[in-house]
Parts: sequence; structure tokens; C-alpha cells
Amino acid sequence: MLKPSQRLLSIDAFRALTMLTMIFVNDVSGVKNIPAWIGHVQAQEDGLGFADTVFPAFLFIVGLSIPFAIGKRISQQKSFLSTAMHILVRSLALIVMGFFHVNLENYSQAAILPYPLWELLITIGFFLVWLDYPADMDKRKRYGLTGAGILLLAAMAALYKGGPADAPHWMEPSWWGILGIIGWAYLVCAMLYLIVKGNFGAITAILGLFLLINILTHAGLLHFSIPVINDASSASLIMAGAVVSSLYTLLDKKRKLGSLWVIFIGLGVLAIVAAFILRPHTAGISKIRATPAWVLICTGISILVFTAMIWLVDVKGKMNWFKLIRPAGTSTLTCYLIPYLLYSLMMLAGVKYPAALSEGAGGLLRSIAISFLVILLVGWMEKKRIRLKI
Repeated sequence: MLKPSQRLLSIDAFRALTMLTMIFVNDVSGVKNIPAWIGHVQAQEDGLGFADTVFPAFLFIVGLSIPFAIGKRISQQKSFLSTAMHILVRSLALIVMGFFHVNLENYSQAAILPYPLWELLITIGFFLVWLDYPADMDKRKRYGLTGAGILLLAAMAALYKGGPADAPHWMEPSWWGILGIIGWAYLVCAMLYLIVKGNFGAITAILGLFLLINILTHAGLLHFSIPVINDASSASLIMAGAVVSSLYTLLDKKRKLGSLWVIFIGLGVLAIVAAFILRPHTAGISKIRATPAWVLICTGISILVFTAMIWLVDVKGKMNWFKLIRPAGTSTLTCYLIPYLLYSLMMLAGVKYPAALSEGAGGLLRSIAISFLVILLVGWMEKKRIRLKI
């Protein structure tokens, strides 16, 4: 029987599994001659690849955590201002990191520093600024290391050149990157959750509004872009997670957790059915274009996977499989950034994978191995108290 819990281990398990797949799809993007369904579907196509489901699952998980994190601060009667600042600081950290990352894509050969060195140094800067320093560390040392990280990032920004060598430009947000998108959408959703004090009816209505904006945009009926949320696709995915975990808490309070299975499975199936109904009227299924069908299919999949995690982890207590990848659920940002260190060091050292590990089955096995090795490394770092926290 499902038992009430202040912290759902299933969320950590779902986050860890998603982070594992995110490392995998990022690495496998450089592997040739693999089944097309593993990667992303092209922007102009109507379809869904496995890689297209990973990022939305992560957004959904961000939403799952909001009622527990922000709700806890509300229940502790923390002031609105302090909680708003907490949300703003977390969002800003993600936006800054995403801004640096997206500018890696247009790094110019005219820049003073080679691409891998700039990538390595900004990642070191991220660690210095956002490391989870021990509470008993001398404040002067902590502030010194944090300050050094800020100065390092400022120096990297000053040295940056992007675009063609004959017409370089400075850093610019062509888009905000994975972390930046999460940061902006989290800022909107967490602030709205705080404003309505987690009221279930209010956040459900907000989710409905976000989905409507997304549908109207891709149906060609909304002819202007809304600042920050744009087509509201990312905000919809995060708010969907917040609504689902709030519904869990509501069922818990009413002692009706036994009905969770029917409700959650029903919601997951309903979202997927709605996606296929909307598909021909709202530009098909596309992650790149963030269409409503993609949003709803990925929301439905995420609800169903989360329900499976609740059953497996919270009900059956099957934790053995989760232990191996648990660091990906507890030190998620660290896991996301470690590959940037790995790839930049490999490029600086001139290390390249042999052909057997760059295509086909060998390449797939390499990407699987890299995913688990990154998580094992982060697990070791956790034991040494080396992890990022925002």
C-alpha cells in the first residue's frame, strides 16, 4: 500500500533516470550509423525520437519538485520576499550558465583562447561560484573561491568572440541553452506558485492557460510573442509537473492515495490522446518547434513513468537498481556539467575515439559507458562533498 511521504524517493529516481538518459543522448549525438529513432527528429519533420522525450521529462521533474520545495517554505511561513529571492537566485544561476553554454555553439576561430580551453575554464568558473561549500568552511576562503569564480567567468566573457573569423561578435542569446530554458521557465512557474500559495485550483488554471497559449501560437491564432514564456511550452511542462505532485499531496491529505493509480494513468493517457487530436491542427509533433502535440505526448509519458516510479520505489521499495545511478538524482547539475569538463580535456589532449567507438553498436556502447562513468565519478565526488548547489 502507498504510504504518505514528505519526500518522494520516486522523484529522485525519476530525476536520476532522466539525467542518465540526458548524458546518453548528448554523447550519442556524435555517433554515426545508429537507428534514427534514438536521436532528435529534424525541425521540419512531424515525429518524435527518443532524444526528444528527455528534456521535457526533466522540465516535468523540475515542476514535480516545486510544491515540495516552495511549499515547504510557505508552510514554514518564510516571507514572500525571501522565497522570491530564493527563486530568483536559483533561476539566475541557471540562466547565466545557459547563456555561456549557448555561446559555445558560435565560438569563433578569431578568439584568443581555443574553444576547449574556454569551455574548460567557464566550467571551472561554474564550480567555483556554485559549489556546495561546507557550512564550517572559513568564510574568507569561501568568498575568495566564489569571487575567483566570478572573476574567471567575467574574464571568459571579456575574451569571448563568436561568429565568423572576419566578423566576430560578443556573447549573445541566440537561444538560452538547456539550463537557461529551465531557468526562465522555473522562474515563471515557481513565482506563480508562490503568488497563489500553491492553491491547486489556481495552478491547474495556470497550466490550462499555458497550454492554451501554446495551442493558439502553433495554430497560428496568436500573432505576438509573450515575453519570457514565448509559446509557453517549457512553462507548460514544468507547471504540469507541479500540478501532478500537488495532486499527489492533495490525495495524501484526503487519504485517497489508493485512487492515485487510476487518476495518474488516466491523466497520462488523456494527455497523449489529446496530443494526437491536436496534432493535425497545430503543426504536428516537433520538439524543435515545441508544438502542443509534443508538449502533451511528453507530459503524458512523464506522468506514466512517474507513476511507475512511485509504484516501484515508494510502494515496492525496489531501491537496488536506483543506488547505482542515485548521484544523478541528488547531484543532477554536477552530472550535467561533468561531460563539459570531460570533452574539453579530451580535445585539449588531442584524444579521439577510435572508429569502432564512433559509429554503430560500438558507439552506442561507448555512450552508455560514458553515461555510467560520469555518474560513478559524481558519486565519488559526492562522498568528497564536491557538488554544485543552487
